[in-house]
Amino acid sequence: MAAVGHPQAPDRPRRGRTPRGRAALRYTALVLMLLVMTGPFLWQLSTSLKGATEDIYTSPPQLLPQHPTFANYRDVAEIIPVWDFILNSVKVALTNVAANVVGAALAGYALSRLRFRGRAAAGTLFVLALLVPTEATMLAQFATMRTLELNNTLVAVVLPGCIGAMNVLLMRNAFDSIPYEIEEAAIVDGANVWQRFSRIALPAVKGTLAVVAIFSFMGAWDDFLWPLIVLSDSEHFTLTVGLNFLHGTFSDNQRVVAAGTIIAVAPLIVMFACLQRFFFRGVGEGAVKG
Repeated sequence: MAAVGHPQAPDRPRRGRTPRGRAALRYTALVLMLLVMTGPFLWQLSTSLKGATEDIYTSPPQLLPQHPTFANYRDVAEIIPVWDFILNSVKVALTNVAANVVGAALAGYALSRLRFRGRAAAGTLFVLALLVPTEATMLAQFATMRTLELNNTLVAVVLPGCIGAMNVLLMRNAFDSIPYEIEEAAIVDGANVWQRFSRIALPAVKGTLAVVAIFSFMGAWDDFLWPLIVLSDSEHFTLTVGLNFLHGTFSDNQRVVAAGTIIAVAPLIVMFACLQRFFFRGVGEGAVKG
């Protein structure tokens, strides 16, 4: 005998946001995040372009300057030797980029492809190095630089960050994503380790190399505490340390301070604009192994 079933209730439309409502919510969240992230920079840029007759503390605040002027940037160059500081920062940043790109690529390839005793322990040490705050090692670094008689030199500024643990792990992950069969074919053709590294592996991770270069440049350019500790002669000051004079002696002129901030940030923006194509490609390298 067939079972008698209850009549099935008609499907009710699900309550919730419409696709248009969800899209509006996402765009609203993105706009808010954009304002939060770019708002301080836009405000500093606006302040740096305002003349001495404009009130920067008006309520409500005015973002657009009424009479834009570059006089504040000229004042920065007159107050401090900004070009000398920029040159020192460029030396430190470019050296840091070169050391990290070369060193991290070599170390990452060794951890990814070479087989040697202690390989797993070496990888673990790089991970543990990320857990140690930089401030906790500065005393030992300063003592080391003093022992090597490198204090008050740009070499002392570069050495502690010449190879970052994060950069090594990024490169190892990128090399892991390369199918090993490609290198096996090169081994059959007689390629040695250096040839496999330079001709096969390295060209395949250009995006990650760009990420390492950008992070290294930003870290070296923005670093303030370590150069402040290890440098004592103003002729060796980097830009971030040199701009500190604007906050001390000329703290009442926020327009000049803002102009100095824009001078410090501008190279980072230019570099990221030039390498953003490689940067976004490099972020995805190593996410899925081939």
